[in-house]
Amino acid sequence: MQSIIAKKGQNKTNNTMIIAGPCSAETRSQVILAAKELADQNLDYFRAGIWKPRTRPNSFEGVGEIGLEWLKEVKEKYGMKCCIEVAVPAHVEMAIKAGIDAVWLGSRTTTNPFAVQEIATALSGVNIPVWVKNPMNADLNLWIGAIERIGQAGIDEIAAIHRGFSHYGPSVYRNEPIWEIPRALKSVFPEIPIIHDPSHIAGNTDLIEPLISRAMQENMDGLMIECHPDPSKAWTDAKQQIPSRNLGQLLAGIRSNSLRDLEAENLENWRREINYLDENLIHLLDKRAKLSLEIGRLKRTNNKAILQEKRWGEVLSRNVGIAQERNLNVDYISQLFELIHQESIRLQLDNVDSKQLVNGMP
Repeated sequence: MQSIIAKKGQNKTNNTMIIAGPCSAETRSQVILAAKELADQNLDYFRAGIWKPRTRPNSFEGVGEIGLEWLKEVKEKYGMKCCIEVAVPAHVEMAIKAGIDAVWLGSRTTTNPFAVQEIATALSGVNIPVWVKNPMNADLNLWIGAIERIGQAGIDEIAAIHRGFSHYGPSVYRNEPIWEIPRALKSVFPEIPIIHDPSHIAGNTDLIEPLISRAMQENMDGLMIECHPDPSKAWTDAKQQIPSRNLGQLLAGIRSNSLRDLEAENLENWRREINYLDENLIHLLDKRAKLSLEIGRLKRTNNKAILQEKRWGEVLSRNVGIAQERNLNVDYISQLFELIHQESIRLQLDNVDSKQLVNGMP
C-alpha cells in the first residue's frame, strides 16, 4: 500500500488514502454493482458493513458471513482490497479466513475497553491493517487506549478514523467533528495516520464536501466515504451515502485541489459552526427560562420575593469572573446577563400574584 503520510506543507490531495463503498452489504447484486461503479476510481480499499451494530433491536444488523463471499468476489473480479468492521473475536476470525485485507473497530466498540481487548487478542499473530474509530463520546483517552491495545497485539499498520462524536441538543451535524480531539490524538501518535469519515459526521450528503475540505486543511491522511448504487433505497444510513457513480467527480476535485476557494470554504465552515452555537444558545436559554418559571412557582408557594438583590449580585459576579478568565469583554457579559436577568423577572412576575414583592433574582 502506498504511503499515506504526507510531508508537512505538502499538498495532501494527491496522496490521500481513499476508502469507499456502501454502509451495508445488502445483497450480492448491490455489492457487485457498487464495486463495478467504483472500480476505476483508484480506491485503496472497498468497504462494506457485514455486521451492523444497531441502536435498536429489530433493525437491519447486516447480512453476516455470507457478505464475506460477496467481498471475495469483488476482490477477484475488480482487484480491489476490501475492508470491514469487526466487533467481536468471531468477526476477526471469519474476516481473516475470508482474506479480508483490513478491518476497523467501530465507534461503539472503541467505547468498551473489554471489547477492544478481546479483538486485540484475536488479532495477535495476524498482521493486517487495523483502523480504530473514535469512541462515541468525546473521550480522547478511550481512543488512545484502544489504539494502544491494538498496538500491543503486534499490529504494525494502525490508523485512526475520525467519525465524530455523539452530542445532545441541536446541531447541523449527525455527529460533532470536535476537531480538537483528532488534533490532540495526532500530538500523542504523530506517526499514526488519521482517516476522516465525513459520511458519519455529516449525516447528509450536503455537508460531505465542506467536511472533506476541512479535513484536508487539518492534514488528515485519508477519507472513508459511504457510497451506494441507489442511496434512496439503502437499508441503512440512506441520507449520508452518495451515489457510487458520482464518487469520481468528488475525488477528482480532491485530488486536483479544485474544491472551492479555501478562504470561502473557511468562511462557510465557520458560519455553520456559529449557526450551531446560536442554536445551542437558544436551547440553553429555553432551559434556563423553564427553570426560572419553576423557581417562580416555588417562590409563590412560599410567599418569597421575586427580586432578590443578593442572589443577583452573586450571579453577576460569578459570570463576570468566568468571562475575565476567558478574556471576554466584561461590559458585554454584564449587559448580556442583565437582559437574561430582566427576562427571568418578567417570566416570574407573569406567573405570580401581582401583589407579591419584587426584591431579587432566581
